[in-house]
Amino acid sequence: MKTKITEMFGIQHPIIQGGMHFVGFAELAAAVSNAGGLGIITGLTQRTPADLANEIARCRAMTDKPFGVNLTFLPVVTAPDYPGYVKAIIDGGVKAVETAGNNPQKWLPALKEAGIKVIHKCTSVRHALKAEAIGCDAVSVDGFECGGHPGEDDVPNMILLPRAADELKIPFVASGGMADARSLVAALAMGADGMNMGTRFIATKEAPVHENVKQAIVAASELDTRLVMRPLRNTERVLTNEAVERLLDKERALGAAIKFEDIIEEVAGVYPRIMLKGEMQAGAWSCGMVAGLINDIPTCKELIDRIMAEAEQLIRARLEGMLAA
Repeated sequence: MKTKITEMFGIQHPIIQGGMHFVGFAELAAAVSNAGGLGIITGLTQRTPADLANEIARCRAMTDKPFGVNLTFLPVVTAPDYPGYVKAIIDGGVKAVETAGNNPQKWLPALKEAGIKVIHKCTSVRHALKAEAIGCDAVSVDGFECGGHPGEDDVPNMILLPRAADELKIPFVASGGMADARSLVAALAMGADGMNMGTRFIATKEAPVHENVKQAIVAASELDTRLVMRPLRNTERVLTNEAVERLLDKERALGAAIKFEDIIEEVAGVYPRIMLKGEMQAGAWSCGMVAGLINDIPTCKELIDRIMAEAEQLIRARLEGMLAA
């Protein structure tokens, strides 16, 4: 399948693996890229720029296909060493960067000068237009269904994607709620040039996370996610567990008076315990409603091959077959 996204990133299929904390390691990125998609290493999961440089080198040893790095710009008191991370990406010869969080404008000149294509993740049309205006090459339009941070507008992809198509001149991919061939074909129909999958790629053989995490996603329905940190305007969609329900109880009890310190036990530093050790009650972790569509744990190649074969069947047989001769 040929789209503006496959041509931009030099990939076979219009499928991108989103950056995910303590999931986007070299093993997963390489597996997705080897299967014809665009694998993504999560930059800030690596504690230092030197660690990221090593991870890029590890990925390079596992694939000769294009892969990218996610760099999330966070509103924090003590910022990570962003200049160091950007240098590691450039020095590592990476040609695709997925940015997220705050405006990446400050870092675009250096990335562009190195010939890197930048795709920025946005949860609204106005943010997507801003990304286009500052020179991003593409955007990932992230609907309310998504795992992680859906923004504060609560617009689902059935509305958000056609709105993006109406307004944007640069290519975009659909993110949030993407799991299978139906997701891809629907996204293409609404104007996207591909799709970004996060939660679906956690439940694959190569995802370097604990088996408990994969089984939790397979067991979950679309009703098992919760929105936390809404009162702090830092909304995150997570899979429910004991810690999440405890957090929500605190939010209800404290109301508008809640502070981040009140919920720090449930959200700070929990990812290594969950993703690496499989402690499923340790805290809140990002998971999309799309868990309801995930019923197996294939290899990345099996997953992507299945999506592309079924997408062709949907387009050629089902949709074309509905047209009068």
